[in-house]
Amino acid sequence: MAQLGLRQNLAQFSLLVAINAFVGAMVGLERSTLPLIGEQDFGLGSSAALLSFIVAFGLAKAFTNLGAGAFAQRLGRRRLLILGWALALPVPLLIAVAPNWGWVVAANVLLGVNQGLAWSMTVVMKIDLVGPKRRGLALGLNESAGYGGVALAAVVSGWLASEYAARDVLVAGGAVVALAALALCVLFVRDTGEHAALEQASAARPEDGPPPLRRAFAEATFRDPALRSCSQAGFTNNLNDALVWGAVPLLLAAHGASASEIGLVAGLYPGVWGAAQISTGHWSDRVGRKPLIAAGMLLQAAALALLAASDGAVAAAAVAAVGLGIGTALVYPTLIAAISDAVAPVARAPAVGIYRFWRDMGYVAGGLIAGLAADAIDYSGAIALIAALTAASGLWVICDMPGARALAERERAQLA
Repeated sequence: MAQLGLRQNLAQFSLLVAINAFVGAMVGLERSTLPLIGEQDFGLGSSAALLSFIVAFGLAKAFTNLGAGAFAQRLGRRRLLILGWALALPVPLLIAVAPNWGWVVAANVLLGVNQGLAWSMTVVMKIDLVGPKRRGLALGLNESAGYGGVALAAVVSGWLASEYAARDVLVAGGAVVALAALALCVLFVRDTGEHAALEQASAARPEDGPPPLRRAFAEATFRDPALRSCSQAGFTNNLNDALVWGAVPLLLAAHGASASEIGLVAGLYPGVWGAAQISTGHWSDRVGRKPLIAAGMLLQAAALALLAASDGAVAAAAVAAVGLGIGTALVYPTLIAAISDAVAPVARAPAVGIYRFWRDMGYVAGGLIAGLAADAIDYSGAIALIAALTAASGLWVICDMPGARALAERERAQLA
């Protein structure tokens, strides 16, 4: 019989935490290696062309998030999770045999689908298991594991790329991660639909079904101030993450940094982000979501401004990476918890999917803006531009997002 709670579902929760570390590792392998592969193996000179892999990844992940949220109730969380890992298997193979950059871009379309399905389902399944009281903590643990995986894979792949061919490192690592994660999902993961139904049965209006996608999309995009504030902040967060993923390795390499130094900076940012999310997610359960989201976006902006002024110095870039990691840790689990707070349990999967759609469209915008701005100005100018956009996003949250008291009053009005 299904029971809600972290302690009651500890084994399954822990397994999903481990699987999300594998999800993060698939992306982390590319953080240190793929921009360098584009320059060294394929001779790409244009930043916009080089960062096209991030645009493809972001588009695929965004639309997959939207579909995953809509179909999670109908098809089941576990099935979508397994499908996501099955689609990851061709990614290292395509990169291994790629005769041109287009094959690498196609591999990142599949990687985006993998991330959209696998990460979305681990998020939703953990929320299902723990119930409403420990939601922030659950999301902090989930995101911490995911970005811990990103960090570890980025550091290790950067170190190995200084000794071996970067493409070989990426291919071998990707194959091992995808096969191991798929095996764990098939053999040990159980679906959590019963847990979501149990929570919904105790909700204020248990007879309600999931809202139509069109209505849910409008609510999360522009109608509901809590949801739209989260959507725009998530969009901006991944916009600046795309910049760090694609442009920072090239900025550092242009100023003489080695592959291992690039790997250190590339891993430091998600490492701090991942480790700090455990406490920030739990903290948001106590003090509310809005203060952490606003402070995190403004701290990100300050860190990006420092990075823009660093002139490619590794030490300054490392300090900026730490600041960016702390800022993102304040924001990332808190945003999903805020989305979950604002909707009924039965509407959770679609709402999270729509939020993740907008958040990952930030990769598309970030890849395009960073690439075009770097070609038109330089990498420092592109970073400064995105720092300004990130600061504006933090001010948007301060002005538009309801506080905890306003959300509580709205919930009481709905129950009346």
